[in-house]
Amino acid sequence: MNQIYAKTKKYFLLTVGTIAVFLGILGIFLPLLPTTPFLLLASYCYLRSSKKMHHWIMNHKTFGSYIHNYIEYKAIKKRSRMMALFFLWGSLGFSIYLVPIFYVKIMLVFIGAAVTLHLCLLKTLPEEVKTARDRFGEK
Repeated sequence: MNQIYAKTKKYFLLTVGTIAVFLGILGIFLPLLPTTPFLLLASYCYLRSSKKMHHWIMNHKTFGSYIHNYIEYKAIKKRSRMMALFFLWGSLGFSIYLVPIFYVKIMLVFIGAAVTLHLCLLKTLPEEVKTARDRFGEK
């Protein structure tokens, strides 16, 4: 019975982790879908289900340093913050332009302001701190 439970748990966590990665990727392009919580969830699920998948996400050229910096330092790079804000307000501005309902426009502005506040309250990763990509020799 324990083996069945362990296998079921493993496959459940792998599935949730993979769905979280896809949602995190979508969150890069969709302003109301957060990226970081989904990537952290994926890392958590992979850590408890598959060493191979956890190694993959932590060493991914895009997500690896992002996840590591957030977990290790509770910080993001200044460039990452600027890019996130640029894409957030660019896509929100486009959405606000397209949406005909005034109350939805107001809601989008408030959500954008909340996400902006969250990003601005995160610490900025000092330049001298070695990121995960630097540690593994990638530039």
